[in-house]
Amino acid sequence: MMQRATLLNKVIESGIVSVVRADSAEKAVKIVEAVVDGGIKSIELTYSVPRANEVISDLVTKYQGTDVVIGAGTVLDPTSARLAIIAGAQFIVSPSFSKEVAKMCNLYQIPYVPGVLTPREAQEALQYGSELIKLFPGDITGAKMIKDLKGPFPYINILPSGGVNVQNIGEWLSAGAVAVSAGGGLTAPALHDDYQAVTDNAKAFVAAFQSSK
Repeated sequence: MMQRATLLNKVIESGIVSVVRADSAEKAVKIVEAVVDGGIKSIELTYSVPRANEVISDLVTKYQGTDVVIGAGTVLDPTSARLAIIAGAQFIVSPSFSKEVAKMCNLYQIPYVPGVLTPREAQEALQYGSELIKLFPGDITGAKMIKDLKGPFPYINILPSGGVNVQNIGEWLSAGAVAVSAGGGLTAPALHDDYQAVTDNAKAFVAAFQSSK
């Protein structure tokens, strides 16, 4: 339990999870470096990145002994979860809840953060041991959904994903989110190889998070 709790706390304390998608392993690493330079400590490297396991392994080695936590995202099945964990992934994120992935993560004592949209899914995720739940897609539910879920599930820890930006981060946090997840809104300049702009975006997210806490 110790390892899982420690990793989970690192993700929550970091406040912002950067979702990294890229069409090459090299580009993914550059995006991660740019985001970390901007002060973001939690990275969700999606399985859509080519050679994702190698990239995870390299990043875990690179940031060993720092506050940076490297997780795997878009994990849809237990085999991918196991490969990511063996590569060194420190948390696993899915777009939806999977019992099999939950069991695999529990076996290795790695936090599992499944995507949830309904109260029924939230209940199932909690029953299978998820201590942090991704509200997805957040741009559809809006921040009010957090308050609604916290009525029946007062102890739920929610990480909204989708529709989170520098302008509305305060709204999500005041609604009860413990941290937020940001994807394209943070990393979009990388499409044009503008990694300095990614770093600037990361700094803006961190500043907005700290002023809203």
